[in-house]
Amino acid sequence: MRVGLIGSSLLAMSLTLSACNVNTSPSNQTEAGESAQPAQWSKSTADQLRDALNKRAAHGLDKMNFEVPAGEDEAPLTKAALAYAGALARGATDPTKLYEVYTVPRPNPDLKQGLVQALQQGKVGEWLESLAPQDANYRKLSQAYLALRKQGEGATPVIPDKGEPLKPGATDARIPLIASQLVASDYLDRAAAGGNRYTPAMAAAVKQMQADYGIKPDGVIGSDALAILNLSDADRARAIAVNMERLRWIERTPPGTRIDVNVAAARLSYWRDGKLVNSRKVVVGEPDNETPQLGSPIFRLVANPTWTVPRSIQEKEIAGKGSDYLRRNNMAWEDGWIVQQPGPKNSLGLVKFDMQNDHAIYLHDTPAKPLFQQVQRQRSHGCVRVEDALGFAEMLAKDEGVIDEWNKARATGKETFVKLPREIPVRMLYQTVLFDEAGEPVIRNDPYGWNDRVAQALGLGTTTNYRLKPDGADVGP
Repeated sequence: MRVGLIGSSLLAMSLTLSACNVNTSPSNQTEAGESAQPAQWSKSTADQLRDALNKRAAHGLDKMNFEVPAGEDEAPLTKAALAYAGALARGATDPTKLYEVYTVPRPNPDLKQGLVQALQQGKVGEWLESLAPQDANYRKLSQAYLALRKQGEGATPVIPDKGEPLKPGATDARIPLIASQLVASDYLDRAAAGGNRYTPAMAAAVKQMQADYGIKPDGVIGSDALAILNLSDADRARAIAVNMERLRWIERTPPGTRIDVNVAAARLSYWRDGKLVNSRKVVVGEPDNETPQLGSPIFRLVANPTWTVPRSIQEKEIAGKGSDYLRRNNMAWEDGWIVQQPGPKNSLGLVKFDMQNDHAIYLHDTPAKPLFQQVQRQRSHGCVRVEDALGFAEMLAKDEGVIDEWNKARATGKETFVKLPREIPVRMLYQTVLFDEAGEPVIRNDPYGWNDRVAQALGLGTTTNYRLKPDGADVGP
């Protein structure tokens, strides 16, 4: 079985910051099991617990140690059951310890009471299995992990490195595999793939990929380019286990109306009453200015926004540019801050989606439209730039019944606020395994290198990862 690398047609999954500038620090701490509580165990329920633990590879937890002693002693069995239940119900690791910022709502079931009921009913195994996510995506990940795990830790990469670089115009039996990966990663149109010849279209795709990752863009496929496209089966299994863990971190039944931003894939999904109604590209934080994993609602739309330049951007990127630069970009000093006035040059574009959080992170428009055509869209200072943001704002205004107020606000040409009648929850997630139109898992690159800290905490080790090269495209948030 092969799991693809980096998907194109993807179904939705689903410091105090200085205006969209976040730094995270790794941690390998894991969530402790709950303290033991008295409960009536029997041979049958103890065997169910042991059987569940023996099958924990189905959840990517086979490298974690959940000790269950022999016999039917109450306290050790209860302690082990609650520890494993916690791992399934809300994750074996604590994202708030792994990341400096993590505020996405998490599940918090009453595991002690659940265990008591399971023991009373003699259904400890069923109860444990019910705690993990029950959706089709999680089951697909589980199946893929088990299949890859059977192939062994030393499985080879899909595309072998023969030692000699592959140059444009060459003929090679590996070309179909390389083309397939370029298609999956959005660098190559499907119609341009085919045959064993390294075509000009493929070379152009490879050059763009090389530029994104800071490799000399010469179109020659050497070891570095293959490493970006390629993963071993062990790497694939690790990525899948990490993403199962991330699914266990989040609510099993999220709000029916919400906005999910997958930072790793740089895509936004808008859900309305439980149905996916819109998906579009976004630009998120570049490496070293990562967009954090937040749960934060939109509470108002801002037409014709001003932008108060944060100190960090002011000092690092604008200082010393002089009054001519400020004038050209419609900026002026106000009370000791540089403020950019409304208009087409404003770095927030023509609409801002105001959100409630302590990190100055929000969604907004942008005048830098070409960035949406990039394959890797980790290009901002941490905030989320939305493709066709005006269209998206109009969609939200219509759905929330404030379209007339929104149109009037836009027509003023001045910064004007339109409060939404109800807040719309936004979840900024980080998923590097998505699903194609057939429902099969597709592995994307890990742009921030955030998989490693989760993998280490799960006992899965780390892997070599080529990170995107920050390019400082503009001064926008």
